[in-house]
Formats: sequence, structure tokens, C-alpha cells
Amino acid sequence: MKINIGFRTIKTAIGVSCSVFIAQSLKLEYYSSSGILTLLCIQKSRKRSNKAILSRLVACMLGMFGSTALFEAIGYAPYSFLVLLLLFIPMCVKLRVQEGLASSSVIIMHVYMHRKAEAAFFLNELLVVAVGLGVALLVNWYMPSIDKQLNRYKAEANRLIAAILDEYANYLKNGYTMWDGKELLQLSDVLRRASQMAQLEEENYRQGRNNSYRQYFDNKRRQMELLERMLPAVSQITAQVEQGVRIGQVIERMSEYLRQSPEPNGERHDYFYEMLRSVREYHKGLPLPKTREEFELRANLFAAANELERFIDTL
Repeated sequence: MKINIGFRTIKTAIGVSCSVFIAQSLKLEYYSSSGILTLLCIQKSRKRSNKAILSRLVACMLGMFGSTALFEAIGYAPYSFLVLLLLFIPMCVKLRVQEGLASSSVIIMHVYMHRKAEAAFFLNELLVVAVGLGVALLVNWYMPSIDKQLNRYKAEANRLIAAILDEYANYLKNGYTMWDGKELLQLSDVLRRASQMAQLEEENYRQGRNNSYRQYFDNKRRQMELLERMLPAVSQITAQVEQGVRIGQVIERMSEYLRQSPEPNGERHDYFYEMLRSVREYHKGLPLPKTREEFELRANLFAAANELERFIDTL
């Protein structure tokens, strides 16, 4: 059985060990709670980790001082938790720090077990929280680069889009295809995973970097949607005609472009737009359709050309 140990797992193990070591070295009471706080605060991205740390800090402070006041008022007894949690949980939800409920519950239990409101105890708990959250902040500050994975997703997305365009071109030029559409499903899955990773990249490097990956994959998703919208019109072109062949040639050139130079290019946009415009001019010069079948064929060609023009706008 193969066990994969991820980078986040390694950071968690190191962070918890450091927290417990520091808190124990400071001879803090309940020092193991620092490790629990670190464990709960290490997230997939800096943004999520910072949010978790802030939520737990606020919740722990509310829990410590609020529970002390309540226990001193109505007693250190089990029934006090009924009143405390009925007040404390809605307050955390109201302040949007419910993520820190578990962490603050640990501090509340310390208050209950100590059974005294003392300055030394509050200092001890503050240090426990500071060590746990501080180590989590430091450990989670380093995030490995995911540029390589994102670039692989870029290449795979362009390969799949080019393959789909090839199938459309082959059908329009030759009048048949054995395509089962699996590339569309694969493209959807690739873009879903790529968008999630691009979001992590944006959360980790928000300052000083742009969100080019996010924009890039949003654009690819737009291209996928246009390909899906183009599919019904293309599939209903049941006769091989010159207009379809010409549109197929435009699509074929676009597929070659995506394989060779997938980055946006204004000159290429103008080039493909001019190619499509010449096809439209050719269509305008044809005589009017004489049969229903010919009319429907022209309509589907026109619809496919419209979607293709929108696709060109995304290049």
C-alpha cells in the first residue's frame, strides 16, 4: 500500500512539534493545546490560514473572558455549559468566527478546570494561544510554487481544445466522424481542477502578482462553452458543401494555432477574423436556398459561423 505524504502534512507535523516544544519549554500549563491550535490553523493557502488564525484568536479571547465571567456569576458546574454555549455559539456566528469554536472550546475547558479568575492563568492561556497561532502563521507563510502544475494544465487545456476543433473541422470537410466527444468531458475536468489551483495561487500571492492564471482559465472555460454551443449546429450539417468546407478550414487553422502558440495574440485574432469574414462574403454571394433542407443547412452553417466568431474573440 502506497502512502503519499503531501507538503501540507509535512508542515503540519513540523508546526505542531514546534508549538508543543516552545510551549513546554516556556513551562506553560496545558502546553499541548498550542499544538492543537497550530494543527487547526494550517490551511491550503495563506489567505485561508490567516482567516483561520484570526477567527480562532477572536473566538479564543471571547471564550476565555466570556466563560470566566459566566462561571464566576453562576458557578463552575456542568449546567453552566448549557447557558454558555447557548450564548457563545450564536455570538461567534454573528461575528463570523464560528471556525474558531473548536479551538475556543479547549480554552473554555481550561477555565472550567482551573476554577479561578487569576491574572497568572490568563497570561498562561494568552501565551498558549500566541504560541499555537504564531507558529501556524510562520509555518504557513511558505507556500511552494505551483507554476509548473498550472502550466501543465494550460498545455493540456489547449491540447484538448485543439483536438475538439480538429473533430469539428474533419466533420465539416469530410462529412463524417467517429468522434465520441470524450475530449469535452476531459476538458471540463481539467478546467475545474485548474481553476481550483489558480484560486490557490491567487490566494497565496495576491500582493505583487496579477491573477493571470485565473483569467487564463476563465477564458478557456468560455472557449469550452462556445464549443459546446457550436456542437449542435455542426452536428446538424448533414451534407458536405463548399461553405462547410471553408468553415472547416478556418477551424483547422485555429487548431494549429492553439498547438503552436496558445497565448493570446492580437495579430492572429485579426487573421482568423478576416478568414471568417471572407467565408461570410462567399455565403452572401450564393443564390437563395430552393428547398427546406438547403435552408436548414444554411441556417446551421450561419449559426456555427456566429459561434466561431465569438470563439475568435477569445483568442
